Amino acid sequence: MKIARRGQGALVLGLAAALLMPSTLVAELSAVEDWSQHAVGSKGVPAGWRPYETFGGRPAYDFSVVNDEGRRALHLKSRDEHSTIAKEIHVSLRATPVLEWSWKVVQHPAGADIRRRESSDLTGHVFVVWPRFPGPLRTRLIGYAWDASLPAGSMERSRKTGNVMFVIVRSGTRELGRWVTERRNVYEDYRKAFGEDPEDPRAVAISIDTNDTHSTAEALVGRIAFASGATGAALRRYLFASQFFTPGT
Repeated sequence: MKIARRGQGALVLGLAAALLMPSTLVAELSAVEDWSQHAVGSKGVPAGWRPYETFGGRPAYDFSVVNDEGRRALHLKSRDEHSTIAKEIHVSLRATPVLEWSWKVVQHPAGADIRRRESSDLTGHVFVVWPRFPGPLRTRLIGYAWDASLPAGSMERSRKTGNVMFVIVRSGTRELGRWVTERRNVYEDYRKAFGEDPEDPRAVAISIDTNDTHSTAEALVGRIAFASGATGAALRRYLFASQFFTPGT
């Protein structure tokens, strides 16, 4: 009987901890987007985001909000164009230096190679943005990319502008069509990319780019958030569980 009661007590404590977890994580999590406030089927530039046009991009913004395998996400498609959207953020990199996002890449642009100016295309990717006066020419960006061939962990400076650094977080085609979650310490990546401590970023952008290779690409981007490095596995479990209980799904 005592053993049974102890077991019941452990169960109650476990359930209580699970229910309290969101409030204990509030200070360690800065949400950027989870798409829960966007109607499934809505198309184009989502509310709360703005177009972020690039020279010669001819953006089509072939974007739609979808439910995919129980996840609310933004579905990106591109054909011979370059579409980017940005959202203003207010985060402290010292408190929440880790960018966490989920994505599913369906197709890489054929013939793309970001090491060459004439073929510098990528499937769906995520930027962190540091605007700097006097404007776009000095703005610094780190782009987190899934490349078809470059090794994971490598960093490549854009061949079109020296203020953009790409970090290859995943490589190859083996996991195409699968949802995966990434975590990157943006503070440390910035120091490696630009040789100094970062200020707090002011925007996050989502982009898909096929205009150099005149090809097609497709990807989905799910929840995006900044988190404390100390949050660890507890935050990942919470984010994983909560994405399946999105309001309105």
